[in-house]
Amino acid sequence: MQKYGLLGYPLGHSFSKTYFNKKFEAEKIDAQYVNFEIPNIKEIKDILKDNPNLCGLNVTLPYKTQVIPYLDEIEENAKLIGAVNVIKFTKGFLGKTKLKGYNSDIVGFKQSIEPLLKESHRKALILGTGGSSKAIFHGLKQLGIDATFVSRTPKDLCITYDEITPKMLEYYTVIVNCTPLGMYPHMDNYPDIPYEALTPEHLLYDLLYNPDETLFMKKGKERGAIVKNGLEMLLLQAFESWQIWHR
Repeated sequence: MQKYGLLGYPLGHSFSKTYFNKKFEAEKIDAQYVNFEIPNIKEIKDILKDNPNLCGLNVTLPYKTQVIPYLDEIEENAKLIGAVNVIKFTKGFLGKTKLKGYNSDIVGFKQSIEPLLKESHRKALILGTGGSSKAIFHGLKQLGIDATFVSRTPKDLCITYDEITPKMLEYYTVIVNCTPLGMYPHMDNYPDIPYEALTPEHLLYDLLYNPDETLFMKKGKERGAIVKNGLEMLLLQAFESWQIWHR
């Protein structure tokens, strides 16, 4: 039996295990998908040793960048982004297992947001600076949209939430939330931006998908903005993972 899995910590909120095991059952594929919830990335060595039938892994927070030193190779998009969320296992010379890193977040995000984009969507704010935010930055760039990172604390090449003014939002008409603010069970949280400056010209995209509609999205909707959660992106990147594992 082939084995696939998800590497991260914590994994209680994860969708991947249910999605892939249902896929295996529906398509009569002799495989299983398991969660590898590890508190330290160094434990990946034990996972590899104890699971010789592993064919592929997905990687989620907080290991999308930390996993890179454990890989033999990284494809171009993942190298550009500096984050990996898919690992493909192949047998190399003398049967040695080789691990190659990919990033399917960028594919899922681009396919998901592109139909919503209008001519006025030329500048974006990316809330958060984690592994996913880097994929979003490069995805927007490939779609012709200039993006600026927003951080809670001062960092190079970032602005802080305090610097987001209503005037700025006249130009930055796409806002992507890459933070966990508003995720179940802390659904009363939301990013601190001037929501009163939002208009029907704005597009608010939240990478979260639990709950279906976060407060970030709700507040945007109240001002007439287009809103979308991250569920379709998740489905698209999961499909892309499967394609990567079977190329």
